[in-house]
Amino acid sequence: MRRILTLGFATVVLAVIAVTPAAARGTGFSTEQIWPGGADNWEPNVAVDPSSSYVYQMTTRYGGSKVCGQGLKHCNVIRASSNRGSTWGADHVMPAGANVTAQNDPELKVTSNGTVDAAWMNDYDVVFATSTDHGVSWSPLVNFRLQSGLHFTDKPMLAISPTGQDVYVAFNASDSYVASSHDFGKTFTISAKTNSDSLYWFAEEGAVAPNGTVFFSESAEQQSGLGPAELAVIRSTDGGATWQSSVVGTSQERPPCTTAGCTVDFYGAQNAIAVDRAGTVMVAYDANSVPDGPASMYARTSSDNGATWSAAQTVSTAGTLVGADFPQLETGPTAGDFRLAFIDDRNGSAAFNAWFTTRSGTGVWSAPVRLSNATSGAPYKSAAGFVQPYGDYLGFAVDGSGTNYLIWGEGISYTGPGGVWFTKG
Repeated sequence: MRRILTLGFATVVLAVIAVTPAAARGTGFSTEQIWPGGADNWEPNVAVDPSSSYVYQMTTRYGGSKVCGQGLKHCNVIRASSNRGSTWGADHVMPAGANVTAQNDPELKVTSNGTVDAAWMNDYDVVFATSTDHGVSWSPLVNFRLQSGLHFTDKPMLAISPTGQDVYVAFNASDSYVASSHDFGKTFTISAKTNSDSLYWFAEEGAVAPNGTVFFSESAEQQSGLGPAELAVIRSTDGGATWQSSVVGTSQERPPCTTAGCTVDFYGAQNAIAVDRAGTVMVAYDANSVPDGPASMYARTSSDNGATWSAAQTVSTAGTLVGADFPQLETGPTAGDFRLAFIDDRNGSAAFNAWFTTRSGTGVWSAPVRLSNATSGAPYKSAAGFVQPYGDYLGFAVDGSGTNYLIWGEGISYTGPGGVWFTKG
């Protein structure tokens, strides 16, 4: 979570209007659906099983012990679908352990044998566990704060090799660290900090290349959350023993967020990364050139394992006050097939939408498709979009057949309440 871990979220219950799933005309995506039940959900993630039709979603849920149990103020909840998202099983709260008061920042990946890998935060402890029964039960927690001896650990980001033998969890304690495992997540070695500055680092996406090189895209901001920020890539060619860092973009001070309880860096620049089957690496990041001005989305590629990068390519310049933010990048089944999801306010300052675009081997980005295409269904929705992104990140996964699964949060303000919406196509 960016900056603030435990928030005083509103306990207002939103009246949610049922949205009937239907094909969104001309887009190839179904009309977005809300995670049912009327819960106050934010900051979700999604993962697909490469060997079956299982899909998984996880979200952070607010509502206290009545919703989460175990004395939790808010919790991470997972559910599974055995039929590629057509129907969903029951919600399950993630393991918390004794004296934990809050959970945040869900991360999910699925190995080629169907094992679910997850990383998340129990209070200020980044933890990792695996499940072989579709998220119902979990292995003993690996606690990276206890293992590292750091005062706190924040914002995990997960990357795995296809078999799941190699597991990497990037996190921060202001500085940037990576925990590496080569025995399917049973044991980990934690790196020395990967940065040499005094900035506050956030890992925002990870990928393992076909040759085993592991990458994380990160942003590095001032400790105050104000001023310029750097967009960087850290990579390891030796299984996480050592890490190299390179700056791929810079941004001026982020656009301001003025809704209730909003953190100073909520619209801070973010950076996503993916590697295709040929080993081409892409980053997609948002940045502005004028302090407090709207951000644009850019992409760069590397054909030499992240050693050098192409010139920045503009993907989107649309936006009113905030511009583009919250990128997540994935690849399709063939080389050169890059897919990008992000949120922007091109329809107005209180009319955000989630968007999807692709870049083929020709290097041209497609016209963005609007994913948040239900024009009603909650008090924060209108025909133009939703009032506020709800959570600091969205989730995106692509299955072996090339189907896209996306999930994001929408709300009335930073402190909510709100809901998690999803689509596939």
